[in-house]
Formats: sequence, C-alpha cells, structure tokens
Amino acid sequence: MSNRRFFIKSSVAGVVLASLNPVVSSFASPVGIETEVSNQKTKLRFAIASDGHYGQLGTDFKTDHENIVRWLNESHSKNPLDFVIINGDLVHDQPELLSVVKKEYYDRLKVPFYAIPGNHDHADAKIWKSVFGYEDNFSFEKNGVGFVLANTSDTTGKYICPDNVFLKTELDKFKSLDTVFVILHIPPHFWVPESPFVDCPDTIKLLHSYTNVKAVFHGHDHSLDAVFYTNKLPHFFDSHIGGNWGTAYKGYRIVEVGEDNRISTFQVNASQNPVLNDTKF
Repeated sequence: MSNRRFFIKSSVAGVVLASLNPVVSSFASPVGIETEVSNQKTKLRFAIASDGHYGQLGTDFKTDHENIVRWLNESHSKNPLDFVIINGDLVHDQPELLSVVKKEYYDRLKVPFYAIPGNHDHADAKIWKSVFGYEDNFSFEKNGVGFVLANTSDTTGKYICPDNVFLKTELDKFKSLDTVFVILHIPPHFWVPESPFVDCPDTIKLLHSYTNVKAVFHGHDHSLDAVFYTNKLPHFFDSHIGGNWGTAYKGYRIVEVGEDNRISTFQVNASQNPVLNDTKF
C-alpha cells in the first residue's frame, strides 16, 4: 500500500506541469501555515477538509476533531470564510456516530458547513438527510458560485461512480453561472494503474462538457494534498483531518473566487508539522 501511494504521489508533478489551467492558481501558496490575509478582492472564500474518521480505534480522533474545529474557526477570524465543506469519511465505519460528530464538533464552527458522504460513512440518502437535513446528493449556490456534491459510495463502503443523471440535472441548473465546483469524495478517474479510486469515464466526459466547471475536489487519499488533471480540469486533494495514515501533517484547503472570477487555492499545514513527504522503505 505505501509503495503504491508513493508512486501515485511521485507521479503527480509531471501531470501538473504538463497541464496548467490559467483560470485556477494553486502554486502561489505552498503547503504551509495560514498567516496572511489575501490581497485578492473575493466574492467567495471557503475551506474544504476531509477524512476525519471519527471513531477509528487506535487514533486520537477526538483531539483531531477539536483541532480541525479550532483551526477553521481561527482561519475564519483572520480572514472570513463563507462556509466549510467536509468532503467525506466523517466517521469510521459507524454511521451511528454521524450525529455525534455533527453535534459535538461541526456544529461548533462559526460558519455554516456542508458535508458529503465518504466510503467509511456507510450512508445513503435516508441516513444523510436524517442527520444533516439534506440528501447524499445535493447542490447549492453561494454568491454566484455553484456547488454540486455527490455520493461516491454505498452503505457497504463500496466505491461507486456518482449519479450522472443527478450531476447533469444540477449542472444544467447552473449553466448561467461563471463558476461551478464539483465535490466528490472518491475521484472518478485512474491517473495511474491500481489507484485507490474508481474509473468513471462517463462522469469525466460529463464534467468536461461544462466549461463553467472549474475544479473538482476530492478526499479519500490522505497522502495527497496536490492536484491532478483530466485534460485541463483540475482535481484537488486536501490531505486529512484524522485517520491512521496519510501526510505527516493534518490540514485543509482554502479556495477563493475573486470578483473577476479568477480562482486561487492553497493547502494549509494546520498542524504545523515540518515533516513533509516522509517515505519509509
């Protein structure tokens, strides 16, 4: 597993350098501590984080969640966020804990938050709506930017392609918008053989058919904090909140949409762990 993930991560650079998208800037701000207020005049600013794995045995999951709530609230106090997105695997194979992690942690955020299931949440539309008030496939618009969030697993944890009928319906609703983001916990594309994702060529074709879909955001692979591309469409990762593997640090991603619709994003090393790209062999 570690060798495969090392190969995946080491393969990213060539993909990124070959396919830069001028609309989205992800290289001005390296992985680090969030210390500065952006000079860009923004119409939208949000944070996205994933993979808390609340309840996973052998991990300090309560501390991990205290940390992410504190970090995000501190980020908001420095430079206001419009909302937070939690991109899957909120809990670890115990869907009955979803209401616990929502009430005891994410409800303490000083901004609204949205969440989408991951493969370890074992949740369907009924479960998700009972906890969060909306189903496992949903969309919303904020400040003229559209968001489409879709489930990529079932109640057994099996990886599945998102519901393309749902995606198309929601993307059609947002055709008049300049900027749309899609949120999928598990990526719908194999960038390298045997990657821990799911191959959904029809989904990729659908996403490419909408010129206003500017980026896709994924969780699932805790070892990734960078960007992959399908053609010119960027797919961003955000490290992890918790769990027992992944990047040496824990953190989240900030995304800003300027008044001119230009997008910038950077990854935050919130735990301030200086050990990066640690490899054991």
